[in-house]
Amino acid sequence: MTSTLPTDVLDVAVIGAGQAGLALGHHLARRDADFLLLDAAPEIGHSWRTRWDSLRLFSPAQYDGLPGLPFPAPADSHPTKDDVADYLAGYARHFAPPARLDSPVRRLHRADDGTFVVETPTGTLRARQVVVATGPFQVPWIPALAAGVAPDVVQLHSAEYRNPGQLPAGARVLVVGAANSGLQIAAELASSCSVTVAVGSTQLELPQRIAGRDLFSWLSRAGFFTVPAGSRIGRRLRARGDLVIGTRTARLRRCGIGFRPRLTGFTGRTARFADGTSAEVDAVVWATGYRSDHSWLHVPGVVVDGQVRHDGGVTDVPGLYFLGLPWQTCRGSALLGFVGADAAVLSARMAADAATAQPAPAVAR
Repeated sequence: MTSTLPTDVLDVAVIGAGQAGLALGHHLARRDADFLLLDAAPEIGHSWRTRWDSLRLFSPAQYDGLPGLPFPAPADSHPTKDDVADYLAGYARHFAPPARLDSPVRRLHRADDGTFVVETPTGTLRARQVVVATGPFQVPWIPALAAGVAPDVVQLHSAEYRNPGQLPAGARVLVVGAANSGLQIAAELASSCSVTVAVGSTQLELPQRIAGRDLFSWLSRAGFFTVPAGSRIGRRLRARGDLVIGTRTARLRRCGIGFRPRLTGFTGRTARFADGTSAEVDAVVWATGYRSDHSWLHVPGVVVDGQVRHDGGVTDVPGLYFLGLPWQTCRGSALLGFVGADAAVLSARMAADAATAQPAPAVAR
């Protein structure tokens, strides 16, 4: 890992050294670009290492590799979150991209000469191009109604949840959210707690295996992961939300887990739901997802109403790109084993842009 910041202007600064940043780094190195990966975490794979203990990927190992290095696990096995963290760390050791950890980016802006200025707590660097590869899981989001929860009710976001030992045995637990994380956590807690799930919206549930084959095999053959984001099918799939894979609400009901409609309010220990019913709880697990945080990005016109404006990761600002966004180009854009395809295309586009770049006009900070 790089211990000091470069003093010369880099070709590329990559913000984020997770799966997207590492995949891009592989392609940048192959074309001899002068680049640096920056990451706020203390180690490669940190975001995976700190997720809940029993987490496994839905995708089999053969679909989980980054460019140039297959995932080191038997085909059709489903890696654990620690397996993924180990793989990413091993990937970084194998290819040794220049990287600086413990370096959160505090501010990004353009200088008067059109280069980008990247400010970190330990120094500032400059680059002709910047790629934001921070991924979709940035800031855990909890709805405002959580303010009504009594102080003695245990509250955890799914980002903080590790195992059932964090909650009192026999506790009445409300899991808010019925996507993959919420349902998996509810299933795990059911053996030691009384669990209720608040369902904001229902999603299509599919088994992990169909006709003796892993679901990902069928979906890959059908072109599910490569459906273009801008196509009619892509727009319809995106509107329907994520698939729930391998966890069936019917089975969870048989395990004693209760289901309620959308959570509408909280008063002390009392949770209220959209059908007018209520329930007393001792703990809440907020499986309510994440929000992006681009407060450090001081480049006008890139983030509008909280959304990144881009076309396949290419913004309207010359030299500024994104990688690893959900549906960046297709359904697989944010997935471990599929981000490499976007990284290859983006790297080629960046090389072409660099070759034809003209001096940029002065830009106010």
